[in-house]
Amino acid sequence: MNIRLRNLLLIGSALVLAACDGASNIASPGEGTLVTPPPAPTPTPTPTPTPTPTGPAASCPTGTANVGIINNTRNCQISGTITGPLTLANLRGVVYSLSGRVNIGIDLGADPAAPVAGGAQGILTIEPGTVIFGSSGADALVINRGSQIFAEGTATRPIIFTSRSNMEGTVNDSSIGQWGGVVVLGRAPIHTCIGAGVTPGTVGCQSAVEGLTGAFYGGATTSDNSGRMAFIQVRYPGFEVSAGNELNGITLAGTGSGTFFQNIQVHNSSDDGIEWFGGRVNGKYLVLTGNDDDNIDTDLGFKGLLQYVLVVQRANGGDRVIEADSNGGETRTPRSNIRLSNFTFISNRPSDPVLLRGGTDYTLFNGIITNATNSCLDIDGAQTAAAADAAQDEAGAPLFRSVLFGCLSAARDEADVPLATISPFITGNNNLLPPLALTLTSVFLPGAFETAAVATDPRTIAGSGTFFDQVNFVGAFRNSTDTWYAGWTCGVGAGATACTAAPANTGN
Repeated sequence: MNIRLRNLLLIGSALVLAACDGASNIASPGEGTLVTPPPAPTPTPTPTPTPTPTGPAASCPTGTANVGIINNTRNCQISGTITGPLTLANLRGVVYSLSGRVNIGIDLGADPAAPVAGGAQGILTIEPGTVIFGSSGADALVINRGSQIFAEGTATRPIIFTSRSNMEGTVNDSSIGQWGGVVVLGRAPIHTCIGAGVTPGTVGCQSAVEGLTGAFYGGATTSDNSGRMAFIQVRYPGFEVSAGNELNGITLAGTGSGTFFQNIQVHNSSDDGIEWFGGRVNGKYLVLTGNDDDNIDTDLGFKGLLQYVLVVQRANGGDRVIEADSNGGETRTPRSNIRLSNFTFISNRPSDPVLLRGGTDYTLFNGIITNATNSCLDIDGAQTAAAADAAQDEAGAPLFRSVLFGCLSAARDEADVPLATISPFITGNNNLLPPLALTLTSVFLPGAFETAAVATDPRTIAGSGTFFDQVNFVGAFRNSTDTWYAGWTCGVGAGATACTAAPANTGN
């Protein structure tokens, strides 16, 4: 091969190798020169999530008035009389307030078959997680006869009724009586009537509720239905209109058994936690904390079943855990008859926790009562401790089964009802009398002593039907891990939200 031909072949080979020089250099077509390739395209970025809105809503829903901002939340006010349906929706950045007495409906009277002229039905629905507050004792929510409330929270999203000060974060553990409370007026029987010659317990027997003007209750419809209330907190309610004329945390007046009432907390009321004026409504899972007068107050012929009740008094306020009926109603019918099973009463006040008077009938099963300085039980009035009298609608003397009397003494010895009369009621029947070495943990949860106590089936209580759960434990809780109060109450148990904390409405 001649030298010229060999050189031409070498040059051709070099060009071929240059054209195939890997991924880093590519010959530009038609030019034979080497270039740097363009960079790989950058992937389109994932859009940044839209942040969850915070702060007050821009406006208020229909049926409410925009009255400004409170605690960085839009204050949407309801006032006056509500007829027809109204829903308080759980909207992000919205809290609702009461302006004065807010009436749901106009009283339709005692007889559902013959509503009074001028009456009108209102139906209030409140969504889970909604917050409603009042600013003064004049602010109250009143469900009138013939109207209904449907306020059903959940175990993780309770409905909260509270005060303006709580919204503003200025309350403390001693704060009480900052707004009027919730009043439910029904058509169930009562034993104290307006006017002379009216037969108690009939459709003609009605009364005016304390703390309000022109608010009537009573009738003859035992199954009257005022709606449904569940998973609710009522914080810092109660108001003294005048001496002996007060609004409670929740007032149930003539409320019928068709009403659903469960998972309710009343905290730091200036008067009673819950007061029943006659009626037939039953309840389960009631938590009463820090109330300044009585926690369970029953009067005017209330007949009802209650199960799973926790009462914890605060150290610097409160009177009785139970006050049953008032003096002067000993012979009236229908006679009060309360049947209560599975309760834990932590009494910290210088008074006997349970006061039964006025001729009431009371049955207490599977309970724990504590008070370090007083008797557990005070029975006033010979009629209260008398034997059954069918003519007077009496169930008979108080009945105790599987009650742990963890007080200085079991019962008070007094002239009208001496201890010798009371002893047969509380001796035996799985009751345990002082001195007792209770082993409660975390203030109110059962320890080894309490869980070992012998329970009594509450379905053996006459007239209770199937309302009571059949249980085999004493007290409000099965054991130390039975925390049915967790999530929907404030200030109760380890890790609970403090009642002093301003509630936040986070919306649906």
